[in-house]
Amino acid sequence: MSQTVVLKVGMSCQGCVGAVKRVLGKMEGVESFDINIEEQKVTVKGNVQPEAVFQTVSKTGKKTAFWETEAPPAEPEVKPAETEAKPAETVAAA
Repeated sequence: MSQTVVLKVGMSCQGCVGAVKRVLGKMEGVESFDINIEEQKVTVKGNVQPEAVFQTVSKTGKKTAFWETEAPPAEPEVKPAETEAKPAETVAAA
């Protein structure tokens, strides 16, 4: 059964990307993978187990974690900005 595994991997240069590519290229069951160095995101597709992909990528020595989709970190930062804007509007209206 084919599935997609998304990991957050601490990659700072093309050498890091190369190390991740090498281990994924040797891994059994991997059909394709996409590495986004800007987002530090590695997406692996194939007949693979998430834990096995995690262990394989961890072997590179890079900081590896499962990609959290439920709670994007940008969300809490937006709310304080909204509440700060309201008092300013009140002052402008007065």
